[in-house]
Amino acid sequence: MPVTDITTDTENLTMTLTADVDASVDRLWRAFTQPRQLERFWGPPGWPATFTEFDFTVGGRARYAMTSPQGEKSRGTWEFLAIDEGRSFEVLDAFADEDGQPIAEFPSMRMVFSFTETAGGSRLSNVTYFTSAEALEQVVAMGAVEGSRMAMDQLDTVLHSLREWFQGKGTNVELLDDTHVRITRLVEGPRDLVWRAHHDPELLKKWMLGPDGWSMVECVVGDTYRYVWEERGNPESRFGFEGETLLDDEPRRSVSTEKMIGMDGPSTTNDLQFYEEDGATLLTLLIEYPDKETRDMILATGMADGMETSYARLEREVLQAA
Repeated sequence: MPVTDITTDTENLTMTLTADVDASVDRLWRAFTQPRQLERFWGPPGWPATFTEFDFTVGGRARYAMTSPQGEKSRGTWEFLAIDEGRSFEVLDAFADEDGQPIAEFPSMRMVFSFTETAGGSRLSNVTYFTSAEALEQVVAMGAVEGSRMAMDQLDTVLHSLREWFQGKGTNVELLDDTHVRITRLVEGPRDLVWRAHHDPELLKKWMLGPDGWSMVECVVGDTYRYVWEERGNPESRFGFEGETLLDDEPRRSVSTEKMIGMDGPSTTNDLQFYEEDGATLLTLLIEYPDKETRDMILATGMADGMETSYARLEREVLQAA
């Protein structure tokens, strides 16, 4: 995890985040000054950012929106106050309305991003300056500390090539907190085709099968979906999942609920994102569970192993055959 420290100083009205990475200063600088790179980590899991404007000049502005799994948006704007190429830049950060204009009711903050070389790579120092103790307390109460940590801890996958970073990792499971799990898998294929393989019933039936011996006997997709599997032609083995689509941003992001058919209790929220680099697509699935017990129970079923078998089949049966 890149973040090594986050401290708040109520006397000097600052919040300081420090992150160390095994990449050059130049590579770290580019991650923070190119909007398509920033979008991959500026926002905690489940709230990815989209930059609609990025004028990286003194006096220029950047505007962005972070979107929740339910489609809610949290907007922000930067005014670039100073730029020391390759070393640091300073912005006035503010919450924004639908038109991208600062909201007066929320505090504006001055942020200084500094980039320095270390023995193992480079270091980011991000110091946020507040205008009052009340403004600092308000932002901290809104979850700024944990949100910043979770956002910046996504840096590793941005700073390295996907194939380099995910080589040999298969289906990787990370426990983010008691109710959130992040699953990542790099698949060898272009994003448009990988997206279609997740939404075309005929393609889904070829790969989303879990262990060998199972087949998908029902596959309905759309505003609602329903998947039913059967083992070796035995109807008594049937089980499945159903849910509804909450967000459909083709080919970048798909969010849906999921619940086992015939089971009582709350559903999970599955936030699946697609990012392509050099002909390979990184799948990032953020699952929100109703509680820790449900999370642990589902993970204990061998879910990740079944997903890995399916993803390997996706590459073999769909992507390589295309």
